[in-house]
Amino acid sequence: MGMLRYLPLILKNCWRNRRRTVLTVASIGVSMCLLGVMIAMFHAMYLSDATPEQALRLVTRNRISLTQDLPESYGSRIRQVPGVQDFLINDWFGGTYIDQRHFFAHFAVDSAKLFAIYPEFKIPADQRQAFERERTACVVGRDLANKYGFKLGDRIHLVGDIYPGDYEFVVRGIFDSPRPSEAMYISREYLEQSLPEARKGRAGTFALMLDSPASATRVAEAIDSQFRNSAAETKTESEQAYLLGFASLLGNVKMFLIGISAAVMFTILLVSANTMAMSVRERVREVGVLKTLGFTPATILSLIVGESVGISLAGGLIGFLLSMMLTSGVGKSPAGMFLPRVPAFQPAVAAACLLAAGAIGFVSSLVPALNASRTSIVEALRSTD
Repeated sequence: MGMLRYLPLILKNCWRNRRRTVLTVASIGVSMCLLGVMIAMFHAMYLSDATPEQALRLVTRNRISLTQDLPESYGSRIRQVPGVQDFLINDWFGGTYIDQRHFFAHFAVDSAKLFAIYPEFKIPADQRQAFERERTACVVGRDLANKYGFKLGDRIHLVGDIYPGDYEFVVRGIFDSPRPSEAMYISREYLEQSLPEARKGRAGTFALMLDSPASATRVAEAIDSQFRNSAAETKTESEQAYLLGFASLLGNVKMFLIGISAAVMFTILLVSANTMAMSVRERVREVGVLKTLGFTPATILSLIVGESVGISLAGGLIGFLLSMMLTSGVGKSPAGMFLPRVPAFQPAVAAACLLAAGAIGFVSSLVPALNASRTSIVEALRSTD
């Protein structure tokens, strides 16, 4: 409680050089913004828990790469593994809508199973039935519909690349999803019928619905053991791990995020330390005056450190608020559907940003504050800085 009486003095010292304070808060805020985005991405990718729906799903893909497919016949054998309730073949269609700038995800799926395997996708019953009944029907996510103004009955023309040809689909449904939904689903049966005989009977991935989350490890091991040493070995993993596989195509994402965060912390620590060193050097005579008035070295140390921590916390708060906006943008982007859900506000990220900012303020000011508190009255009053 004793230090609270000096709070007005600390706040006044923070604002004594307004330009320097504003620039320092801005630099810390920008750095903490970047750090907040990195921490949010890391937390969502590697520390967050799967949703109840995701916990009931596994994905079986080619062990070599996400770009390699599997025989469609694997599906019937996978279905026989105890614990597997059903499966959905999911193929990346690719294709271009208008031009390359209008990118969004296109998937060819078993239309009759899509909403059973992904129960979090909400769609009116009549729209679901129309999608399952018509070969050229498609369903689009609410985010995609809002972005391009798609309505029921609209026709979407795609130029295939993985599956060459011109394709036209009719929007028969718009679904809502708790995750970013800039995606379009078409009938895999229709796609298969348009392919030459040599290309039929292949599957990109199998999305599996389990009877219980507890079965996940056992089912994954059983499936991969079944196809070990075959021409196309499998890798069965959780849906979260599968989504992270897309990010891993860019390299070691975990080390990248950690490296960027460490570089940001180190850089802003140097900036803050330089600022506090300048601030303390300008006030050496003032420190001498305070000591003559009875301020103890511990009190002077607390005043200087408190000023630095206060400025850093202000920057950290601004940075976190900015990072919320950027994180929200990442989650709503087309790439967001290939990542685990990244909430805009995460208490753990807020705490990390503020703690990091406070630690930077404390560490950067500690040495200058100790030197100032140990300076004798005579030496301080003789200072000409």
